[in-house]
Amino acid sequence: MKVKLIYIGKEDSAELTPAVAAYTAKIKHYIPFETEAIPYLKNTKAGAEEQKKQEGILFLKKLEQTDFVILLDENGKEMRSVDFARFMQQQMLRGTKNLVFLIGGAYGFSEEIYRRGNGKISLSQMTFPHILTRLIFAEQLYRAMTILKGEPYHHE
Repeated sequence: MKVKLIYIGKEDSAELTPAVAAYTAKIKHYIPFETEAIPYLKNTKAGAEEQKKQEGILFLKKLEQTDFVILLDENGKEMRSVDFARFMQQQMLRGTKNLVFLIGGAYGFSEEIYRRGNGKISLSQMTFPHILTRLIFAEQLYRAMTILKGEPYHHE
């Protein structure tokens, strides 16, 4: 199974980008993993709904028909780290070829993306900057992989 994280934004933090890269490298020891940025829309004076719609079109261009898509959304299902590890294991056992996680723009996702998604997961009910969301997600994906391998990173 390949895992991909697609997000609206850019690599914009001298402090946090190296941490995301470090977790990305660690994850690749367990599972193929890549990230892809969709640049912020430039010179847009569109309202929230129009911006979500435009971003949704860009997301859809990045997705394959067979991708299993999970939206990282504040209204998604909350999970403990061990539950997320079980979710990842279930996807592997189901034979999911491409598991794609999406981080939306400042206004969230368009209705088209909600319809395209196969599920929603919440990293928190709080709102985070995109770079911090990427870091939290990368750390949790790494943690899930270590849990599945029975390695001592996670403590309960």
